[in-house]
Amino acid sequence: MGDKKILSIGLVCLDIINVVDKYPEEDTDTRCLSQRWQRGGNASNTCTVLSLLGAPCAFMGSLAPGPVAENLPDVSVEDFSKVDLSQYKWIHWEGRNAADQVKMIERVREYNSKQEEKNRITISVEIEKTREPLYQLFPLGDLVFVSKDVAQHFGFTSAAAALKGFYGRLRMGATLICAWAEKGADAMGPDGVIIHSDAFPPEKLVDTLGAGDTFNASVIYSLSNGGSLQDALTFGCQIAGKKCGVHGYDGILH
Repeated sequence: MGDKKILSIGLVCLDIINVVDKYPEEDTDTRCLSQRWQRGGNASNTCTVLSLLGAPCAFMGSLAPGPVAENLPDVSVEDFSKVDLSQYKWIHWEGRNAADQVKMIERVREYNSKQEEKNRITISVEIEKTREPLYQLFPLGDLVFVSKDVAQHFGFTSAAAALKGFYGRLRMGATLICAWAEKGADAMGPDGVIIHSDAFPPEKLVDTLGAGDTFNASVIYSLSNGGSLQDALTFGCQIAGKKCGVHGYDGILH
């Protein structure tokens, strides 16, 4: 499995970041100190971090021919049918066009059913947005990331409460993870035990854009290399914390 890749499916987009002296107050003008354009999007950012960590990885999504484009289509079932699954040990879906993604995951489950255990693909999904169709992804992942936003939308006030509330939606044997910003992250596996990692905030908070994607990538990286759930959770919080202390992603491993 050493040469098999992690595939990340979802959005790539253009992030335009304005750096200002302090967070702007509403209805005020603020001078911009600098501006940068960088590649963004959950699945794309996840792939960036996996690559920086040294994981063989691939991205699947719509790419624009120029620097900016509108209305890029999501990956379809037909697109995914052309993927050679034997290249991958792990496939991660950023929850988007859920009805299509359900069918893509069904294809991977069917592939897995014909493989020896060592050749099966691990399936992870991220449910970040509070959109009803995305909730059908809960029972489909071996690993499910659910966001603080979704948890709060359902009335949960902590990661631990969210894990207890959502875990019944998962498939047997799956793991559920919920990160809660500066309060760290919690996870629950099939044994029903909640494990926790504190956050690792940087000395100075600089840029939180993509911190969640960095967390997800670091957790996937650790688990795909045989790490325990506790190790993966802690590693995810550590690398996400480092990311918050730098612009972009270049300094996350220093």
